[in-house]
Amino acid sequence: MKQLALDIGLACLPTLDNFFAGPNEAAVSHLRLWTAGGTRAPVPSYLWGESGSGKTHLLQAVHHALQEQGARVGWLDAHTMNPPEFKDDWAAVLMDDVHLYNSEQQHTAFNWFVNALTPRMGTPRWVLAAGALPPADLKLRDDLRTRLGWGHIHALQVLDEPERRAVLRQAADARGLFLSDEVMSYMLNRFSRDLGSLMQLLDHLDQYALQTQRALTIPLVRAMLENE
Repeated sequence: MKQLALDIGLACLPTLDNFFAGPNEAAVSHLRLWTAGGTRAPVPSYLWGESGSGKTHLLQAVHHALQEQGARVGWLDAHTMNPPEFKDDWAAVLMDDVHLYNSEQQHTAFNWFVNALTPRMGTPRWVLAAGALPPADLKLRDDLRTRLGWGHIHALQVLDEPERRAVLRQAADARGLFLSDEVMSYMLNRFSRDLGSLMQLLDHLDQYALQTQRALTIPLVRAMLENE
């Protein structure tokens, strides 16, 4: 069966609390300090790791946390076309998937970076960025690449299979959904194995099981796919 990554949306907003840190505890602890409020040092942070390591989840979690504090935040990713000018009232600048930036996005990222670290009324802004490669290996303009590598750098690790199973089990229990080892193995062996896709699949299966009033079994998974 072809591996699938279903575009069905997450059941809940990404947060630092619902991120399974595993081997990435140091990075998560660092982000918790930044989102806890109070005075923040003007040192940028950069997360890097392969697809499925949780980079986007963490940046979105920080984004939501800062917004809940009433802060305005600049957001830039590879899908952002015609990005806005830097705003002086931003509390932070978040830049995701920097390894995919085109020339215009690189220009914007550098401009945001410089403006964020230039104090306005004595308060520099925090810069948090993420990409698939360490800063030195990024195929970006030199001035942007060197700035991305200036501050705190955290390499994120993809969860291994026992850790992915633990996350799926925890998520299923939180939904009141019985997820057998057999169904979990089926999911891990036949679908995209990155955690974000697996969590989306679990959410979709939960909804389908409720709609059809059936238990979560391998035949249910097959039936759901046939009705996609």
